[in-house]
Amino acid sequence: RPSYGLSLCRDFDRFPSHPPTATPSCAKKPAVRHFSSSGGAEPEPQADGPPRVSTAVLSTRTRLENINRNIVQMEYAVRGLLALRAQELERELKSGTSTLPFKDIIYCNIGNPQSLGQAPLTFVRQVLALCTAPFLLNHSSVGDLFPADVIARARRILGTCHGVGAYSESKGLPVVRASVAEFIAARDGHPADTETIFLTSGASEGVKLMLNLLIRDTQDGVLLPIPQYPLYSASVVQFGGTLLGYHLDENSAWGLDLPELRKVIAEARSRGINVRCISVINPGNPTGQVLSEQNMREVVSLCEEMGMVLMADEVYQANVYDPQCPFVSFKKVIRDMASPVELVSFHSVSKGIMGECGLRGGYMELVNFLPEVLEQVYKTVSVELCSNVPGQIAVELMVNPPKPGEPSHAQWKAEFDAVYSSLARKAEKLCKGLAQLEGVSCNLSVGAMYAFPKISLGLRQIKEAAAAGLPPDTLYCLRLLERTGVCVVPGSGFGQRDGTFHLRTTFLPPDDKIDEMVGRIRDFHAAFTAE
Repeated sequence: RPSYGLSLCRDFDRFPSHPPTATPSCAKKPAVRHFSSSGGAEPEPQADGPPRVSTAVLSTRTRLENINRNIVQMEYAVRGLLALRAQELERELKSGTSTLPFKDIIYCNIGNPQSLGQAPLTFVRQVLALCTAPFLLNHSSVGDLFPADVIARARRILGTCHGVGAYSESKGLPVVRASVAEFIAARDGHPADTETIFLTSGASEGVKLMLNLLIRDTQDGVLLPIPQYPLYSASVVQFGGTLLGYHLDENSAWGLDLPELRKVIAEARSRGINVRCISVINPGNPTGQVLSEQNMREVVSLCEEMGMVLMADEVYQANVYDPQCPFVSFKKVIRDMASPVELVSFHSVSKGIMGECGLRGGYMELVNFLPEVLEQVYKTVSVELCSNVPGQIAVELMVNPPKPGEPSHAQWKAEFDAVYSSLARKAEKLCKGLAQLEGVSCNLSVGAMYAFPKISLGLRQIKEAAAAGLPPDTLYCLRLLERTGVCVVPGSGFGQRDGTFHLRTTFLPPDDKIDEMVGRIRDFHAAFTAE
């Protein structure tokens, strides 16, 4: 199976296919056994004879070769080697004895806005405060501490449930699902059904649920964009499916190429692979592109022709910075086309302008699925009882913010616009700064939170990486981190065309840090490529 950025496990040959055996102990007193991290038994000495280790104990020891192979094969680059090394360096910086040539780590490896200084929206946290501490609603000074619409919203939410400490309905709080349906209808001009909306603990939970539902075995294939967010490749491997990568066109602003899609589908079917679904990330992660409506129509037509489910990751729909490239949902396109294509779309409070990653709130909407399949989805979410309730409330506040004329609207609008304009400004600043480096090209990010520049590396750097057992762009990013403190993710973790090298970086640090970050990368890049 092609890896597309996955580092499939090659370590199995280093482990014996059968656990070691040992002679059972005949001592009257059993040995006290301590197990080392290497997997061997370290029995304490006994006065009445040499130590013995039970064969049964050794044979049942959990080892690499007897756990789920799919878990071993799975990789998630965003929190892989680079992130772990960054944490080591940060500990060294905090130790007070560091000799590192930088004063701090600039974490640009993950879309985690509030970890980099983005402030939460006041309205969101005020409503959450009252919902998590409802006794405040009865305090004599509550009207002095909170705006009237915040108090009314908290009372409305709490009046439909048993509080954030109680399980909700498995699909999620009805009041929140109703707000989601209204949000979708207003956005698309087509109605939404609350019974086909499921609240999830972040969009990731919904993505994994649907992939697990659709993948039956290795004969089921999932079309994923290359480059792609590693959640998808990791989940396809975890659930035992076959990853089918379709390359986005970097020379056309990372556009989706229909001939490329048809080629991948034809090749998969020639190998007996049943292409179950296609994932489209729009706006794009890690590429920052926004699909045109015409391109989306072509995708829907292809899904209809090929009988594929369409999984639309739309968590960055509020992060579109070019008015010439407006966001259009796949739900709207499918309804406008009167298409029967089965669609599941995802949204989240972690991205957009809220950036509430830790609250783990999201939703998925299923369109055109048979009732019998919806029942299976409901059964699956019921096993988890419900998604986390504070996250559900955050979804309510994302899709149903203060309205004009309400007491909180002016402050909410000012905060929303400030975050949005900052992201738009930093996207342009970072992409243009990277594109000025010799041997680096970078498409402008018109959406999402990331840039994905292409880096030209010389033969010496490629040979050095091979000697270290690393992809060349991983070596580049590792050296960048160790010499400058800038933590990014190598493009090989997302997939890329053979012979090309990229990195993914967020543009989430504050404005002054973006300038500093570009400067650190510029100085490093000049020195590294000249070595």
